[in-house]
Amino acid sequence: MGRANALTLLAMLALIIAGGTAFFHAVEGWSWLDSYFFTVVTLSTVGYGNFVPVTALGKIGTTVFIMIGLGIFAVIIQQFGVFAVKKREEHTEWLIARLGHHHKPHGGASQQEEEPSSANRDTPPQ
Repeated sequence: MGRANALTLLAMLALIIAGGTAFFHAVEGWSWLDSYFFTVVTLSTVGYGNFVPVTALGKIGTTVFIMIGLGIFAVIIQQFGVFAVKKREEHTEWLIARLGHHHKPHGGASQQEEEPSSANRDTPPQ
């Protein structure tokens, strides 16, 4: 995930949260904090249930907000997973290169050299 892609996704998330907060503040008459709280709880699918839209516009807006916001939220989570897996693969490749795992065939045969035992391996119980 490129830096620009990550910033775009975070900007979209911030706009969805800001838009939802302003919408619920205006339509439902909730405080800014309550509107923000409802927006984040709804977007994250937690849904405590302590705030419920009572107006028709609020109920319709909530369903639209869920469809749009949840899609964006899911893409962000998916992209974070892709980023984490990529970093893990890069680290694994770096670690393998650093440890110097090279397999050399013996006398033309496809056998591999035996690796030395690890210095930090536990000794077996007597």
